[in-house]
Amino acid sequence: MKLVPIVNAVLVSATLYALVFERDRLMAFAGRDPAPAGDGAAAVAEPGAGAEPGAGAVSVLVQRSQAQPVDQGVLTRGQTEAARRVEVRAETGGRVISPPLARGTQVAAGDVLCQLDPGTRPALLAEAEARLVEARLSATAADRLQEGGFRSETAAAGARAALQAAEAGVIAARTEIARLTITAPFAGVLEQDTAELGTLLAPGGACATVIALDPIRLVGFVPETQVDRLAPGARVGARLASGRQVTGSVTFLSRAADPATRTFRVEAEVANPDLSIREGQTVEIVIQTEGARAHLLPASALTLDDQGRLGLRLAQDGRAVFAPVDLLRDTAQGVWLTGLPDDAQVIIRGQDYVTDGTALAITHAGTTP
Repeated sequence: MKLVPIVNAVLVSATLYALVFERDRLMAFAGRDPAPAGDGAAAVAEPGAGAEPGAGAVSVLVQRSQAQPVDQGVLTRGQTEAARRVEVRAETGGRVISPPLARGTQVAAGDVLCQLDPGTRPALLAEAEARLVEARLSATAADRLQEGGFRSETAAAGARAALQAAEAGVIAARTEIARLTITAPFAGVLEQDTAELGTLLAPGGACATVIALDPIRLVGFVPETQVDRLAPGARVGARLASGRQVTGSVTFLSRAADPATRTFRVEAEVANPDLSIREGQTVEIVIQTEGARAHLLPASALTLDDQGRLGLRLAQDGRAVFAPVDLLRDTAQGVWLTGLPDDAQVIIRGQDYVTDGTALAITHAGTTP
């Protein structure tokens, strides 16, 4: 009686084996074609595309894919900076006699920022001019006397030297007076109030801080693995934290890495005529790089080979072939992959059940894009 359960177990095992591993032969024996693998009515069988199912071929769904040019970019985060910034300081000492300008005031190149009290400088200029007149007369008389032999050449040379010293004195006095008027070096915006009326400025004292915001500078840092993909002049797209999007171009790419982060500074300039972009705003920067040809395929088609490389199974001459790929970008429509030939027959279903050289029974699912 104990033999019956054993016989039943053997029969059940044999039946399961036949249904699972010998299904195609059973269907052929019954006079029916095996159901093709694929997307049902959406797949179109193509006779002769691969080995016959009865010859031990594995049924797979294949999609023909054509490579397309795809723009690439390097993404980084950074901030906005003023294109130019300068602290305007006094070159001479004096008391401020001009009313202050409020922060945020827009100034043009040459606008007066601070006016200093001239003090005794006009009198010093008048004295220098008087000495110049005297020196000219002395030099003229010395030259005439020297030509007539009534004065030595040395004396005439001393008179000419005195004339040059007097001319230098006048220039110095006029320069000192010109320094009393402190002007904006370029068009921009005052970052802070100018020096208050009555403030005593020493040489080097701060009068104002001027920043130029048009164009505005975008500053980011890229890792050393991506810096070779960038070049000055490359197009840049950026998005501010507010959601505003702007475009510009790369103006500077550092040749030295930051010693702390091992990243490279990259700068771009963006037009800002209305000064609506402020300094210090957070910005997400995408820098355009050289494009590549890539395939848009479903992520489910990806697989791994025995060495753990990411890739796809291709159908070539009715056989399966593994092709390693590089992931370029992930989108809602699929993944962009590089490393494949321009025209590829990609196994998108059944790729995990074949190895290199496996015979295929191919069903085509259509062509991308």
